[in-house]
Amino acid sequence: MSGNRVERRLAAIVAADIVGFSRLMGLDEVGTARALREHRAVFDALVAKHGGRIVKSTGDGVLLEFPSVVDAVECSVAVQSVMAERNHDIPQDRRMLYRIGINLGDILIEGDDILGDGVNVAARLEGIAEPGGISISASAYDQVRSKVAVEFVDLGEQSFKNIDRPVRVYAIKPGGTAAPSTSALDIKKLLPLPDKPSIAVLPFQNMSGDPEQEYFVDGIAEDVLTTLSKIQELMVIARNSSFAFKGQIKDVREIGRILGARYVLEGSVRKAGNRVRLTAQLIDSSDGSHRWADRFDGRLDDVFDLQDRITQEIVAAIEVQLTGAEQARIWRKRSGSPLVYEHFLKGRKLYENFAKYTHAQARVQFEQALKINPAFTPGLYLLGLTLTDQARFGWERDRATTFEAALDCAARALAEDTCCAEAYLVIGYVRSFQRRHDEAVAAGEKAVALSPSGADVYHMTGMYHGYAGNFREAALSTRSMHSDGVR
Repeated sequence: MSGNRVERRLAAIVAADIVGFSRLMGLDEVGTARALREHRAVFDALVAKHGGRIVKSTGDGVLLEFPSVVDAVECSVAVQSVMAERNHDIPQDRRMLYRIGINLGDILIEGDDILGDGVNVAARLEGIAEPGGISISASAYDQVRSKVAVEFVDLGEQSFKNIDRPVRVYAIKPGGTAAPSTSALDIKKLLPLPDKPSIAVLPFQNMSGDPEQEYFVDGIAEDVLTTLSKIQELMVIARNSSFAFKGQIKDVREIGRILGARYVLEGSVRKAGNRVRLTAQLIDSSDGSHRWADRFDGRLDDVFDLQDRITQEIVAAIEVQLTGAEQARIWRKRSGSPLVYEHFLKGRKLYENFAKYTHAQARVQFEQALKINPAFTPGLYLLGLTLTDQARFGWERDRATTFEAALDCAARALAEDTCCAEAYLVIGYVRSFQRRHDEAVAAGEKAVALSPSGADVYHMTGMYHGYAGNFREAALSTRSMHSDGVR
């Protein structure tokens, strides 16, 4: 009989969903999908920071588990505060607002999933929460009422569909936190500048006059950011945080304060035929002064060299010392062709849309790039992630074969570059969903060692710890990076 025993545990369950998501998709499908990705990057980082686990995501909804109700409430309050800041300059009818429900209850464990009344009550609480609000059950309220600096409103007993007893519900009063609101100056208090140099790479401006080149321009900035993140003595703000300022007009000093970055890199790209012009300027956010600026012209074939020249000059301008190994790894010659790079950037843009059909299209683009250059490690990395997603979401019927194909991408990347941190991220990603959690965590830690300032590396390694049930390590992994998704 013991072999058939159902596994249970007491946990804090959080259900969150975006209000009117279908309406927003109807207004602007591409823009809404992009905004959701950016918001979720912040959301996921806050969950990891507070020791939570993402059980599953369903489009615009998410189910979370926390070992502590206090952590669950503090995380939810932080999410709503940050979302209020992110929505500040967005028209009312275009804002993404979460409803959040929190319950403390007994749950059933089924693999990585959780089930039972404890989960169902959290979902019902989410449904009655105000847009931008949080509802919690009495069981959760009893555990946090004297431990978190928020005010509660007693909503009385509520009857929910398929729940056999009334549930007493409390709402967290808007603005009831003792902590200040998340204005730029408030965030500055939360995000002090680190001891080592820190930099945020803003999205570059598209000067080509062709909106279709946006993916190319974003790709240039992302590649500069990725190269900088491999430098141990430099803190690099996460792409999802710095790119949240795309299309916004803000003082660079304010951006630096919000992101906790001493330096901010701005730039523009003009692509005409086979010619590329890159301009970039490095600004000290403490006083708005220019530390360095330059312009780079070349052929499309030279794009990697142009990116490396920008990165080298940034390193020199902020006086970061590189080890010999870092110089060899960072400035190595990257082989490729304009066509390889074009396939890769198109694939990356499609992958970021995160849907079954866009993943299929992204896979085709990465495979086309690798057909031309089989040793192109960025393509192997993103193809590995794409294959893993296709397997984990059931978008490919043969999960085992698809997982193995992803691992093959990692092996090929490591054969080309034994210090490829991204290859270890693919290994960890696959092993997490194969439930080989010790191997996933080991791969993530290896990636951290190889890319100590890479925000994605810390984020994904924290996720591997979370899936393994190592909530403390997951939180520490997120806190270890100055450039987490909150920034």
